[in-house]
Amino acid sequence: MITITDKGAEKVHEFLAAQPGDVGVAGLRVGVRGGGCSGFQYQLAFDEQRAGDVVFESHGLRLLVDSESLPFVRGAQIDYEESLQGAGFKVNNPNVVAACGCGSSFRVAEEEQVSAV
Repeated sequence: MITITDKGAEKVHEFLAAQPGDVGVAGLRVGVRGGGCSGFQYQLAFDEQRAGDVVFESHGLRLLVDSESLPFVRGAQIDYEESLQGAGFKVNNPNVVAACGCGSSFRVAEEEQVSAV
């Protein structure tokens, strides 16, 4: 399961309200791709559901996860943080065993990496 905090949901609703078109079918896609100095990077984007997606509902939002990314983000919580360094979405992921110093990439347990290859 993937969830989103109150603040994260508030920001997603704000962004979706500003988008043209039918936002009733849109959701927040939570994905993972290879890259960065620690191995993986998150991808967050507004998107429509695709075949093979796993859909989670939280705070009236649809969180869309492709089946390849699901093992890497299972149990994660999406938050929105504002600080002196800036504002943006943050993924609190229990699967992460290491992250790079800048916080833009992460690594999961070895058994997860092997099963995803």
